[in-house]
Amino acid sequence: MAEVGKNRSDKLNIDVVSDIVCPWCYVGKRHLDKAIDALPEMEFDIRWRPFQLNPQMPREGMDRQQYMEKKFGKGGPTKNFFKQLEDIGEDLDIKFDFQAIKFAPNTFDAHRLIHWASGSADGQSNSSNNAGCQSELVTMLFEVYFEQGGDLGSHEVLVEVAGSLGMNTQLVSELLSGDRDVDAIREQLSVAGKMGISGVPCFIIENKYAVMGAQKPEILIENFEKAYVEKLDELADASI
Repeated sequence: MAEVGKNRSDKLNIDVVSDIVCPWCYVGKRHLDKAIDALPEMEFDIRWRPFQLNPQMPREGMDRQQYMEKKFGKGGPTKNFFKQLEDIGEDLDIKFDFQAIKFAPNTFDAHRLIHWASGSADGQSNSSNNAGCQSELVTMLFEVYFEQGGDLGSHEVLVEVAGSLGMNTQLVSELLSGDRDVDAIREQLSVAGKMGISGVPCFIIENKYAVMGAQKPEILIENFEKAYVEKLDELADASI
């Protein structure tokens, strides 16, 4: 592989389209982490983009059992559905506890919080976000929902998670109670639809290539390496 440069332009840009109530997105996050760890010679710029599995979910959310029966039919999904995920999660140090999840949230405000954690919100001088903590925030939201059964539609829960990462909890609470970046998230959700993304996770590499689904780390590594060599070649050509 070509030698990695030190400029930010040498970083491989990865946009991850996901929803934090999608168990396969949690699996995909773990696979992404493993792929990145296996490529220490490369630098990445990871950005998390919103997707809603349940865009028609009431803003206040709903009882999860009722939601699952509405989606899968009377009785909800089979035990094998959860067992498969639990077995996969065990190998990735994910402690899925589906029985603990009592509430199906609307994830729109959680996506606003993720957006702010990237340093994308206005008013950064007010310390509304902790730039660079976006991936850590996504991981914590997955853990709170899938391992603790937390309600990610609750502003109180979102503020608590934000505070644990050093974000300004007073400002985050104020922003959540208003309409800051509502239009920005709606626009990003619209873009995902226009791109034809109907399932997540989706890994978009350098705005050129898309890897769909919770692919194994080796698949991600193969695609990352290919795109990175191509990027370095393009940078070299541009410098001539």
